[in-house]
Amino acid sequence: MIDDKNLMVTKSLASAAFLTVCISLGGTAPSFATEAAGNANAAPNSRAARKCLSDLHIFDSHLKKDGYWLQGSEYGYGYPMYGYAYGGYLPAVGALEATGNGRARPGYEVRTLIASAHILAQRGQQQACETLLTATRDIYQSYVAELRNDKVTKADLPRWRSEQISTAQPVAANNTPLRSDQLIGTDVVNPQGEGLGSVDDIVLSPTTGSIAFLVIGRGGVFGIDEKYVPVPWKDFKVTAGASLLVLDTTKSDMDAAPLVKEDQFSAAGSFGQQSEKEDHYWSTHLSP
Repeated sequence: MIDDKNLMVTKSLASAAFLTVCISLGGTAPSFATEAAGNANAAPNSRAARKCLSDLHIFDSHLKKDGYWLQGSEYGYGYPMYGYAYGGYLPAVGALEATGNGRARPGYEVRTLIASAHILAQRGQQQACETLLTATRDIYQSYVAELRNDKVTKADLPRWRSEQISTAQPVAANNTPLRSDQLIGTDVVNPQGEGLGSVDDIVLSPTTGSIAFLVIGRGGVFGIDEKYVPVPWKDFKVTAGASLLVLDTTKSDMDAAPLVKEDQFSAAGSFGQQSEKEDHYWSTHLSP
């Protein structure tokens, strides 16, 4: 296990990071007049904060590739974002049994600090953002050291994805009932195993009450600054237990797909008009 000295350092960093957030966000909001007067000073801060945003993306990519933290900043062993039950699909054999829920706290801390750092970066507070990111890295490294000490093997995500994709069936042929919490947050990949995003929301048809579209969140860090792409439900394939959803398209086609806002499917409130637009696009951008 981690020695007491390292644990104390990690806790101190986390406490300092929390204090940084409180100090940085605790002041009253400036008036519009003050903001306008400070525009000249705001520009350099915004440029500096973009560096921290870039550093956050790099750290998130590191989490995805490292093998000890599933799906980037959203999931870690023992504490998936949407509850302990989601740990059942972890690809590392025996990983859940080996780690249990005892490592829930590092997962919570890492995700919370990433989200807080992102807020500070958006406010142009480069140094405060970097302080939180440093604390996050240290907590993560302590977490990884604990896993290695317990001889927990890394997840071989490419191999696991390949095995899952080979068993995927069209949703129309799926006879197993699916709950909404099985779909929300699930990774979407293409048959080549490339990540296309994750399920952010479900859109029901107002006439049939059945699932019409899945809204796929793409880009961003920790679900922040995502873009939202609706895709017809019928076009997906699903793996056993809905551990993955497979869509036979490319990243470039996803990039060019029509977008919707996070809180609405149709700006005009017309489901028929919006769905016709989505159906037309995907009818020409999916492999037969």
